Amino acid sequence: MAKASVKTNALRLAESAGIAYEAFEYDISDGKIDGVSIALKIGRSPEEVFKTLVTQAPGHEYFVFIVPAAGELDLKKAAMVVRRKSIEMIPSKELLPLTGYIHGGCSPLGMKKQFPTIIDETAQLYDTICVSGGKVGLNIAVVPDELAGVIGAAFADIAK
Repeated sequence: MAKASVKTNALRLAESAGIAYEAFEYDISDGKIDGVSIALKIGRSPEEVFKTLVTQAPGHEYFVFIVPAAGELDLKKAAMVVRRKSIEMIPSKELLPLTGYIHGGCSPLGMKKQFPTIIDETAQLYDTICVSGGKVGLNIAVVPDELAGVIGAAFADIAK
């Protein structure tokens, strides 16, 4: 288990839950923090790097979706999976107060509150997937089923 130079809430939760992870710190000075750039920086394929997206249904009901970084969340599929008429991405300014994380560093582990979470089913094709480690410049590789178990997530077809 490669340790990161900084401890984040995500890493503390992974450790307390007994999830094995490998930490990847990467340089952000070039401003390239999109998933494909991160994959190149940490030596993983873009299909194995996932982004964490926070959405809301009408009435401020929040849902978290974890999708391949090179893809997009299909809002219609996602709404159907969580049995809501519609969902939309939350405004960036709401991310930090809601989750405790900033844009580009939002981890599915260690949010202020655990929201219903769905992981794209393609994650199950890999031994490990990479998700944010809780800050920009840090990703962690985890076993998809272990991640799902700790955060109470389900797998479904949600990406396009």
